[in-house]
Amino acid sequence: MTTLTEAAAKNASTNAPKNARSTAPRRPHADGMAVASFVLGLLGTLVLNVVLGPCALILGGLALARGTNRRGRALLGLTLGAVDLILLATLVTTDGTVSWHIGG
Repeated sequence: MTTLTEAAAKNASTNAPKNARSTAPRRPHADGMAVASFVLGLLGTLVLNVVLGPCALILGGLALARGTNRRGRALLGLTLGAVDLILLATLVTTDGTVSWHIGG
């Protein structure tokens, strides 16, 4: 026969979370969007900045709006998306082209 305190301790230990991360709400789609925003923004600085820059901005904004746990990557994605568009504007005004070229 168990006492009331032993039963309460046993019940409390079985209802306790396994780790601290399990109590946080899971947002796998928002986390994936944050990572995708970062990757697309990074790739956009090299190729297809006219397409990948706006995609990075949109995905970064959606990830932040949905409460991602990877806030830093979403903010980097937003920053790199903006850099992509600034780079595009610079290339268009200086060379009249939307692509990189090295040499004369």
